[in-house]
Amino acid sequence: MAAPVEVFVKAAVGHPDKLGDCPFSQRVLLTLEEKAIPYNATFIDIENKPQWFLEANPAGKVPVIKDGDKFVSDSDVITQLLEEKYPEPSLKTPAEYASVGANLFPAFLGFLKSHDSNDGTEAALLAEFKSLDEHFKLNNPFIAGEKLTGVDLALAPKLYHATIALPYYKNWHIPEQFTSLLTYIQAITSRESFKKTAAPAEFVIAGWDKHDGVTRSPELSTSAKPSAGHGTAAAKPFSVSL
Repeated sequence: MAAPVEVFVKAAVGHPDKLGDCPFSQRVLLTLEEKAIPYNATFIDIENKPQWFLEANPAGKVPVIKDGDKFVSDSDVITQLLEEKYPEPSLKTPAEYASVGANLFPAFLGFLKSHDSNDGTEAALLAEFKSLDEHFKLNNPFIAGEKLTGVDLALAPKLYHATIALPYYKNWHIPEQFTSLLTYIQAITSRESFKKTAAPAEFVIAGWDKHDGVTRSPELSTSAKPSAGHGTAAAKPFSVSL
């Protein structure tokens, strides 16, 4: 039996012994889980990176996997490498679906950091959600249809972050008319692989609190942060309102 894959992912802010909020780290963990590849995960405190990690991986980025004597970073590169080394079960995305959802995260981040209601970032995010909803009306239950592929594992963690961070920081929810998208979110985050690799909502918020430009709307500043477990698929947090 081959040795487990060594993977290094972000630790939770303030909890260096627990899995953190990085959606790119989760993408790699999801790939390992869905392919049933044995692995050992090491949590890296990105605010206090161990010297051994920096010596082995001078860029200091996560996620990283160890491939022989090399450390390989970037979730795109890592997941492609895993697909090549462990081709079964295949998670290869058909070319015509590879770009689905590619613009969601920049749009989400733009709106999350926005402090100007007229700057167009909300409209841009709505357009991305609408595009995804229209896609899932025609293609389901997954992006490429009946089969789960790598593009789902890239998109799902980003949608998970959106469902937690947007209500908390902006009092904003995915509009309820996007039923096909919301059905997809509930289904993908209910998978055992997702529940096993998702950070609790409180760790997601703790991570975003560290990002420059991410602040809560003044009228929300006195409300409580989500508690442990809130925002996980099991808690079914995906109620929506306009």
